[in-house]
Amino acid sequence: MEFARTIFMRFFVTPSDIFGGLIRLGADDAEHIRSLRLRPSEMFVVCDGEGTDYICRLGERGDCSFAEIVDSRRSAGEPAVDCSVYIAFAKGDRLDYAVQKSVELGAREIILFRSERCVSVPGDMTKKTSRLSRISLETAKQCGRGRVPEVMAADSFESAVRRAALADLPLFFYECEEKRSLRDALDVINKGTIKTGTKTGDSSSVSIVTGPEGGFEPREAEFAQSAGMLTVSLGPRILRCETAPAAALAAIMFHTGNL
Repeated sequence: MEFARTIFMRFFVTPSDIFGGLIRLGADDAEHIRSLRLRPSEMFVVCDGEGTDYICRLGERGDCSFAEIVDSRRSAGEPAVDCSVYIAFAKGDRLDYAVQKSVELGAREIILFRSERCVSVPGDMTKKTSRLSRISLETAKQCGRGRVPEVMAADSFESAVRRAALADLPLFFYECEEKRSLRDALDVINKGTIKTGTKTGDSSSVSIVTGPEGGFEPREAEFAQSAGMLTVSLGPRILRCETAPAAALAAIMFHTGNL
């Protein structure tokens, strides 16, 4: 007996592209499917970007512009805790790495911001976020995410911190913090202060704010504290600016049972 082959390449559409048991595919995705030389019986995955995966196949005529829905399920790649990652602008390809790893590890969204010690800030913010958004999309496809994390830029350091402080657990990673470790901060989860959502389906929010190559200015840490954020340490070793958000995010996902 011959079983239908499933292609695990992931395609993303908007919910408005799903109707009447069909999914309308974009031109680039249709071309990609043609290049895979799929037969009508072979399955592939299309995601609505909101956490639902659709198992699909091509129509009998092999039209690559539409996919027929065979089954649907909740995307297994979405964590039960919402993590917003705030990353200071960095030079070279460091932001590329930070965005890619944040998406792989389950970030809900990624917000870039200026800090006083930033070595490099792009002149064209729209071009920069557009490029990083493409990295987010390709990474989400590769790692089996159920949504594509949005990449955006905050107007200022202050606006980024105020937004981050609204999370259930707002964490500001400061290299000069000596009293509170990340483990100490995460103990509030064990004490029931926030829910992980792994059993109830509810989703708690965590914000992660990490600094640039030179770290944060003391006044920036003071502002974060006054805004309601918890200053925390990532340990005795100084991590590179592209490593810190990935390390923090991985620890949170492990601690909440999402890794």
